[in-house]
Amino acid sequence: MDTLPEEVEAYRDHVWRREPERRVEGAPAAEKLVEEVGFCASMTDARRPGPSLYIAVCGRRDAHMPRNVQKDPESSQTWVLKDEVMRRGRVYYAKIAKARTFFVAPRLIPHFNALWGVPRRKESEVLSAEARAILKVLRREWEMATADLRRASKVEERNRFTRALDELQRTFKVAPQEVLYEPWFTYIWALPEARFHRELSVKVTRAEALREVARAFLDGAGMTVRGELAKVTGLSRPDAGLGNRALVEEGYAVRVSDGVYRLADLEERLRAHAEL
Repeated sequence: MDTLPEEVEAYRDHVWRREPERRVEGAPAAEKLVEEVGFCASMTDARRPGPSLYIAVCGRRDAHMPRNVQKDPESSQTWVLKDEVMRRGRVYYAKIAKARTFFVAPRLIPHFNALWGVPRRKESEVLSAEARAILKVLRREWEMATADLRRASKVEERNRFTRALDELQRTFKVAPQEVLYEPWFTYIWALPEARFHRELSVKVTRAEALREVARAFLDGAGMTVRGELAKVTGLSRPDAGLGNRALVEEGYAVRVSDGVYRLADLEERLRAHAEL
C-alpha cells in the first residue's frame, strides 16, 4: 500500500492542522501543535510526509514551498513563528536526524536523546575534534553568538564549523536558543540542558524510544505506509519496524500488511472525527 484512504488523509488534515479553520497563526498555537503531535518538521511542504509547521501555517494538505520564499507570505510567517517558538523555549528546536530541523515536545526529548544523543563518556570516541572544541567553549560560556563561537573554538573555516555544529545539534549537545537580525544576522547557541535539564536527565532504553516515537507518529497519522516512519524521522527502516511492531505487541496498533500499520482504534477515531 503506497496511498492512503481518503478518510485517513482527512484524519491527518485535522490532527496535523492541514485545514483552514485549524491553521496555526501564532506561537502558542505552534507550540500546541508540537505538543499534540509530539514532533514536527519546521519548513517541509507536501512533498515530504509528516506534520510540518509550514503546512499548518498554510492550513492545507497540498502546500508547496515556492522557489522565492522571501516574497511568499506563508513562508515568511512560518519563518517568523519558528524564530519566536525557538526564543520562547517551550519546545525543543534543532537540526536532528539527517540535519533536518525539528520541533520536539518535552515529553519526547528523552526518547529522541536516547536515539540520537551521545553520552558524555563517549564524546571523545564519537564526536569530531571540531565538535569537541565548540562544545568545550559552550560548556564554559553557556551561550554564544555564531561568529564569537567560531573564533573562541578556533574552528575558523566556515564549512568545518557548520558541519561540527550540525553534528552537535544531531547529538543533543548544542541547540540554537535565539536568532538576531540586528546589527547582523546570527544565531545564539547554547547547551540544551539550560532549558531541558530534567528531560535530558531521563533515561529510557532504545527499545522504549523507538516505540514512543512510533506511537507519536501513528497517533497523528492514523495509518502509515511502507517506509513512512523512517522517512519522517530519519530512523533506519529496521528501527522504524521495531517501533511499529512494539505497538502491535501491546495492542496499540494493527499490522495491515508488510510495512503498513494502523491504530487499533482507528475506526473509532475516524467516527469521532466525522462527528466534529
